[in-house]
Amino acid sequence: MRHEQTVDVQHGHDATEGGHDHSEHSGHGDHVAQFRQLFWIMLVLAIPVVALNPMIAGLIGLQVPETGWIPWIAPVLGTVLYVWGGRPFLTGGVAEIRSRQPGMMLLIGLAITVAFLASWGSTLGVLDPQLNFWWELALLIVIMLLGHWIEMRSLAQTSSALDSLAALLPDEAEKLEGDEVVTVSPSELAVGDTVRVRPGASVPADGRIVDGAASMDESMITGESSTVHREVGDEVVAGTVATDSGLRLEVTAIGEDTALAGIRKLVSDAQGSSSRAQRLADTAAGWLFWFALGAAILTTVMWMLLGSPDQAVIRAITVLVIACPHALGLAIPLVVSIATERAARGGVLVKDRLALEQMRTVDTVLFDKTGTLTKGEPAVTGIEPGAGRTEQELLSLAAAAEAPSEHPLARAIVRAAEERDISHRAGEDFTSSPAVGVRAVVDGAVVEVGGPHLLERHEAAELPGAETWHGQGATILHVLADGEVVGALRLVDEIRPESRDAVDALHAQDMQVVMITGDAQAVAESVAEELGIDRVFAGVRPEDKAGTVAELQQEGRTVAMVGDGVNDAPALAQADVGLAIGAGTDVAIGSAGVVLASSDPRSVLSVLELSRAAYRKMRQNLWWAAGYNLLAVPLAAGVLAPIGFVLPVSVGALLMSLSTIVVALNAQLLRRLDLRPQASGARMLGRTTTD
Repeated sequence: MRHEQTVDVQHGHDATEGGHDHSEHSGHGDHVAQFRQLFWIMLVLAIPVVALNPMIAGLIGLQVPETGWIPWIAPVLGTVLYVWGGRPFLTGGVAEIRSRQPGMMLLIGLAITVAFLASWGSTLGVLDPQLNFWWELALLIVIMLLGHWIEMRSLAQTSSALDSLAALLPDEAEKLEGDEVVTVSPSELAVGDTVRVRPGASVPADGRIVDGAASMDESMITGESSTVHREVGDEVVAGTVATDSGLRLEVTAIGEDTALAGIRKLVSDAQGSSSRAQRLADTAAGWLFWFALGAAILTTVMWMLLGSPDQAVIRAITVLVIACPHALGLAIPLVVSIATERAARGGVLVKDRLALEQMRTVDTVLFDKTGTLTKGEPAVTGIEPGAGRTEQELLSLAAAAEAPSEHPLARAIVRAAEERDISHRAGEDFTSSPAVGVRAVVDGAVVEVGGPHLLERHEAAELPGAETWHGQGATILHVLADGEVVGALRLVDEIRPESRDAVDALHAQDMQVVMITGDAQAVAESVAEELGIDRVFAGVRPEDKAGTVAELQQEGRTVAMVGDGVNDAPALAQADVGLAIGAGTDVAIGSAGVVLASSDPRSVLSVLELSRAAYRKMRQNLWWAAGYNLLAVPLAAGVLAPIGFVLPVSVGALLMSLSTIVVALNAQLLRRLDLRPQASGARMLGRTTTD
């Protein structure tokens, strides 16, 4: 092999949204539809119950007859509401009793049961007429169903990220069997099969191009609208689209082994994972049950001691009605669900919700250099022509000699010539010599491209202009024509154009930016200087990167590690927050809490923004929900009765509904957050973007 730096190119399989199993999510959608239908039926039944309440009828100038069959409308419909509409809460309450984990369902079930029994007692004349709570019962059930429908609809919208990815896969694949084309389902394909993809069609399975070239629409992977050129030897992912030309692919992965299946599992697991905040809300709901039950018992005792048994029942029922923790139950899960969905649509796949919550506390971001801040592949960044030569001539000769080679350095040289529209043709009699370089005949001249061993073989001196490149950690290749040095090329791992904005934006948030790399100190310092990075750890072996993270943590820093998910797994796991960028490998999924579908390092800013925004919404919702209960329960119990104020149960129910709606709407505001990497970067840098 010739003198050159080793370049590991990470070909990640990414996606912003994922799903594969239609039946699972269509079933979830059916469940939401059934709940929606139940809500509307209960609402229709509740309207006459509420309208026939004497107090409500009086507000609109009507008088409800006290004889005949009309007074029985409310009890009959109210019973239907309790048995049918209240069933989800009653069964949920029974389940909580059996598991000995009382929570919101048990409290709701208790409230509607007490209201139901008191109302029948009043209707049959067994209890005081004031205990007729049919309209409050109807209102409570409808409000609870509405709240659960809002929550389920939000979760369904989150799951739509999975459905949308499943929709990207074609229904049929064209499998090649000899000279024949057989139409099969993508599920019938096997590894090693050859399939044909027509222009404008979707790729049916992960594969490698064996014939043809096309501009691929990979927006479902990267979120970028521009197409990417793919040719023979390149990997393509199921669901991407060949926009302009047909291809032939060799299938490399099917079923659960495909990139889309892996991403689907990642998003699904994220939606099902619990978080510290969500567990806190569940615990709070359990405590609220005991708080409400205790308050109701204390209220009953106090009013009984005051000689008002009817008021004791009324106040106790009011306490139980307005203490229903539905708003508290929505406060955290709804925010987390919407945040996860927004993240998926912005190219941020949250594997562990705890990582998303922790991100807001990070004060140090540690970037792996290769494949993260840089592209992970060589690029020609300097051309030094010899006497009498131009840059175009030098690059044309080098590209012609390297054209037959598949080496990363050779492809970088050919790519540089193509980007500059420099014409060249493949050289003849191509040979490659280990540790020396390549040789080919170009237009009658023997052209050689290689490192220092090539110069030693010809006893030739390095061009003076190339000497300064050594301090930059670059790979230097000289070009010789008929044994004479005619120029030199500098190749380095090219820095991503978005990296500078990512670093500047993190600095604007008062965060320290650190880079870690296995490259030499000179290479690392060159990149750090160009990007304005605060600290550099160079020459670090992969197995020692986790120790570097621990070292930063011992300094009292909260660290987010950003790596490509290949050799950074231990460090990603050690960090307070692990972010795998541009990755779709099992290693990345297993070691990082968050996977960034795009290779844009500004995606880290999106995670930071989302974490902060979600935390704000959680705090706002918790304060609203808990504050409402802490204030309303004493009022419902009659603490202000001595000064003549007693909170009516109807007002308590209305306040409870308002609390639920406010919490739900507040969480929905997260949907306005634009989490595209360029948008997050622009906001943090105080810029405007029209991308």
